[in-house]
Amino acid sequence: MSSERARAYTAAGVDIEAGNALVRRIRGLVASTQTRGVLADIGGFGGLFRPDLAGMAEPVLVASTDGVGTKLKLAFAWNRHSTVGIDLVAMSANDILVQGAAPLFFLDYFATGKLDVDTAAAVVGGVAEGCRQASCALLGGETAEMPGMYAPGEYDLAGFCVGLVDNARLVDGSGIQVGDAVVGVASSGLHSNGYSLARKILDGSGLGPDDPFPGAEGKSVADVFLAPTTIYVEAVRPLLRDLTIKGMAHITGGGFYDNIPRILPAQVEARIRFGSWTMPPVFTWLREAGKLEWQEMLQIFNCGIGYVLILPEAQAEEAVSRIQAFHLPAWRIGEIARRERGAASDGQESGGEQVVVEF
Repeated sequence: MSSERARAYTAAGVDIEAGNALVRRIRGLVASTQTRGVLADIGGFGGLFRPDLAGMAEPVLVASTDGVGTKLKLAFAWNRHSTVGIDLVAMSANDILVQGAAPLFFLDYFATGKLDVDTAAAVVGGVAEGCRQASCALLGGETAEMPGMYAPGEYDLAGFCVGLVDNARLVDGSGIQVGDAVVGVASSGLHSNGYSLARKILDGSGLGPDDPFPGAEGKSVADVFLAPTTIYVEAVRPLLRDLTIKGMAHITGGGFYDNIPRILPAQVEARIRFGSWTMPPVFTWLREAGKLEWQEMLQIFNCGIGYVLILPEAQAEEAVSRIQAFHLPAWRIGEIARRERGAASDGQESGGEQVVVEF
């Protein structure tokens, strides 16, 4: 673009050339995520995707949108931007996986007050890596430079993912019954939820980003708090093909108590055996430093379980073994029981009508 034509906009604080430089920088990143259905390169007004509907009697599109939340505040403060894009993809890709959908494509939105090409390229690099992990295409996106909308050095991220599933293979939890097993798959840590509280606790602890994190050998505070959200697509998709997966839950905001009931029929409850999985050190540290009870922790954080599957008891061991083959720890963490409305287990309040955590 002519510098003369852009002069007025540049004077207002919008750097058109920086935007063009970013597009040039990320073109290769976007190309690295292309799948068979992508029909056009970036730069068009809309992304083009032709889905493969072969073998599907009744194709259903599944879509989800999300952001990264206040975890971004730590990325700003510590100038570490390469993983928050993975978080962005994970939050939506894992959500549509819950219903049995294979992610097809993802679009992102990056907004900032003044565009820093290096920062934006690092963020989009993370988005591209997340798309590769989710086996979906980064089909397009938007970069918005809006002077005065954001504090210097800050930005916001949003995105959405679209996937596809045959209606006959849609996972909705309706077949869950008493005796089914609950399998939990490990989280990488905090993922992208609970950061308003986690940051408050961290601020009062005196720990800095480069300090060793207590109990996490070889990892700094920044490593632990900015660990990217696990994307479960690669490990879970084969199970959907081969096993009887009746229900799944992505453990995000609201923890165990709000997310697992979203897939349970009204007549059953999930009984979770606390301590049946390995707890990452960050959660024990947050509980102690924040003077919280485990019930509160399980309401706010994933506490080491990022994804839950419900399937017949006879298939639980195979599911755990196959998930672990993808280098993801997994455990049988509970079972489905007949719902006891308003009841407690071993003197512990359930904390939610359909989830009973047995301590």
